[in-house]
Amino acid sequence: MTRVRLVPYDEGWPSEFQRLGTAIRDALGARVLRIDHVGSTSVPGLASKNVIDIQATVASLELESLSGRLARLGYERVAPYARDHLPPGGSSDEADWRKAFFLLASPERRVHLHVRVAGAANQRYALLFRDYLRAHPAAAAAYASLKTKLSELDPPLEPDDYTDVKDPACDLIIVAAEDWAERTGWRPAPSDA
Repeated sequence: MTRVRLVPYDEGWPSEFQRLGTAIRDALGARVLRIDHVGSTSVPGLASKNVIDIQATVASLELESLSGRLARLGYERVAPYARDHLPPGGSSDEADWRKAFFLLASPERRVHLHVRVAGAANQRYALLFRDYLRAHPAAAAAYASLKTKLSELDPPLEPDDYTDVKDPACDLIIVAAEDWAERTGWRPAPSDA
């Protein structure tokens, strides 16, 4: 079995994201509306798998064009991951959870690239989840504790099982994040790259 390995937060992750995000922006040109560092590596202080998660926001999922341009950078589309987890109470519209998922598995850096449509629920979710954890260190610490305990289970969880088991915790976080967004008038910050 492949054990999920977490590492302490790395101060170099944001600059690695900048380098990767700039290359993606250059490759996709006007097709990309914004590029954001998302996932655990985007939250200062949060332990994570040593994988940079990037969200590229587009007007529409033009898979042939996107795949060809990203392939030149070494990104491979992983078709089975074509939709995101639907949180309880989330939009029931399938289009709100559709995405294209690309993997960059190079010797120096593993990258997950999530291409989502502007205004879709999953595009907003990734930004709100990140911003909420950045603004609430206690919630980020509790999430890190859960992730650490899951990564230490024996026998180990497979990576997909690890994700499935932590999804309900993410659902709880997004409920609090939605309340926070409503109270504060949250809007996503400008694009990270």
